[in-house]
Formats: sequence, structure tokens, C-alpha cells
Amino acid sequence: MTSAYELFAIDRLLSDEEKAVAATVQQWGAQFAVPRVADWFETAAPPVRELAVELGRLGLLGMHLQGYGCAGSTAVQYGMACLELEAIDSGLRSLVSVQGSLAMFALWRYGSEEQKSEWLPEMVSGRAIGCFGLTEADFGSDPAGMRTTARRDGTDWILNGSKMWITNGSVADLAIIWARTADGIRGFAVPTDAAGFHSREITRKLSLRASITAELIMESVRLPDDALLPGAIGLAGPLRCLTEARFGIVFGALGAARDCLETARRYAQDRQVFGRPLSSTQLTQRKLAQMAVEWGNGMLLALHLGRLKDAGALRPEQVSLGKLNNVEKALQIARECRTILGANGISLDYPVIRHAANLESVLTYEGTSEVHLLTIGQALTGQSAFR
Repeated sequence: MTSAYELFAIDRLLSDEEKAVAATVQQWGAQFAVPRVADWFETAAPPVRELAVELGRLGLLGMHLQGYGCAGSTAVQYGMACLELEAIDSGLRSLVSVQGSLAMFALWRYGSEEQKSEWLPEMVSGRAIGCFGLTEADFGSDPAGMRTTARRDGTDWILNGSKMWITNGSVADLAIIWARTADGIRGFAVPTDAAGFHSREITRKLSLRASITAELIMESVRLPDDALLPGAIGLAGPLRCLTEARFGIVFGALGAARDCLETARRYAQDRQVFGRPLSSTQLTQRKLAQMAVEWGNGMLLALHLGRLKDAGALRPEQVSLGKLNNVEKALQIARECRTILGANGISLDYPVIRHAANLESVLTYEGTSEVHLLTIGQALTGQSAFR
């Protein structure tokens, strides 16, 4: 019996260091997270602070950044970590993505030396948690329309507005907030204990329940001038951060899909129908074979994009291509695997329905499929169809 991973001989495409990263996350997950994650999902109460410290101890927070205690890993090493985290649950990969590729990356790329020195060592260890406030209730795919503002008041800034669907927003110590100013869109490092800063956890979710999501509300939050991220002017700053986070999703979604596929494969071998294993039926083998091919193609694409990123040659539209393809294929695989499990497919005793529900959110955040299609279309035609 051969897994999709073995079918495509993925090990032959990975270095020893890349395989070691994957094995480390797998081992940690099996011991710490996998036995508990269904309960976190069911209760919608993940222990985010405990998880952040654990993930920091493993060196996964901001692992692809240089300096300030960060591991300085390659893009493919980071991608393999994301894959193994999302094989446990999308919420864990989201925690690492938001911490490292959004909040920490924004500081690392656009912050002052004082901001980096103050926050990055704390964030890399998981002692401090960050969030990234770009999306607003009416401006998800069109962040340029944001209503959050920052205005000068002497040497200070006064921040007003709200952000929606913010991962870790209600548990964060630092929020990277993007706001409209007289000079265009700018970023701010906002301690969440600042007067006038409030958060409200979003409940009644049926997806990403092992992840904390919040609304951020800023009512005349007064910030000193040094809260401004000096290196980011305009939308290019936050969009660059989103590209970093999307790269992790290219790998991560395949982790969820692999876990679904392996669960369905094992289940089909054990399940007896009409006096024989479900896995011996033609229709089930057709499903498994097609899913394995789609998973393997996605994995080859992810590794290719990772090699391009490590070579400094990866373009944003290529990340869009990877996110679009791999998340859509992962969601299709999760849904198909649920059919193999039959009624058991909707039970949290198996991970499939949890992954399928989570991937519905992954499909939307960091750019919807429609946004990525238009990004690819613009690259192919040289013409923007966004407006």
C-alpha cells in the first residue's frame, strides 16, 4: 500500500533539513496537539497562549525571518512546517502565519529598529502574540476603501475605526493596524492595552473553531509618533505582508488534504461493505486515485514555488496561482473524502469534516478565489479587471 506522498516520491525532492522540519512538527503534533484538537474545535476554545509558547519553543514563529532570535529558515522549510501544522488543524497554521508572516513580518520589513528590538524577540518566543488589522467589515477584497483613519494631533496620532475577522485579535499583545492618513495608507504598531483599543471575539463560527477570531475597535486611540511603521507607505506594505502569508497557505492546505486522504484510505481498507473492503471497489479506488493525483500535483507546485522563493524569483501572481489551485483542490479532496467515510464523515471522531469546514475559511481569507483569478488574469493580459 502506497500513500500519495510515496506515490510522487516527495522525499526525493526534499533536503534532509526540510524533512527534519516536517518530522519535528509531526512528532510534536502527535504528542501535544492531535489528541486535543477535536476538543478545541468542538468547544471553540483553543489555548492560544499555551500554543504560542509551544510553537515558539519549536522555533516556528517567524522562522523564515533573519535576526532577533528568528530561525532564518528557507522558504521550503517554512512551507513544510505549515503543511504539517495544517495537517493537524488550519487554526494552528493560521496562528503561525499571522504571527510570523503578517505581524512579525510587518515589523521586520517595515518597522523601526526600536520596534523590532522591542517586539520581535518576544514574539519569536511566543511570549507576545501579534495580530494584523487590515480587513474591515465592508472592505475585505478591496482594502483600499478602508474607513479606519489616523490623524495627526501635535506629535501624536489619533486612531479611529474598526477591523473585522482578525485572527488572535482578542488575545494579542500587539496589533499591526493599517489606517488611512493624509499621506496615504500607513501601518501602526499598536499595543492592545492602549486606551480606546477594544476587541470582541467573534463567536458562532462553524469554521476555524480551533482559532480565535475577533473584531478590533479603536476609539480615539492616541499613539506616539514612534508607533508608525516608517518603511510602509501605501497599500504596497500590507499587500506584501499578505503575499508572505499566502505562501504558507500554498503548502498548508495540502497538509489538511493529505490528512483527509490518508484518513479515507485507511478507513476504506478497514470498512467492510457487501462482504469485502470498501477499498476494493472500483468507485472508491477511482476517488482515491484522482485525489492522490491532485494532491501530488499541488505538492509539486508548492515545492516549485518554494524553490523560486528561495532563489528570490517568486512573483506575487505566482503565489496567487498556488493559493488558488491548492486550496480549491484541498477543499475538493476533503469533501470527497467525507463521502468515503459515509455517516462517520461528519463526526469529529475523524478529522475530515473539521478540515473541510476549516478549508471553507482558508478559501476566503488572504484573497478569495475571485481575487486570485483576476490577479492571474492581469498577469496574463496586462490589464486590470478589478475596477
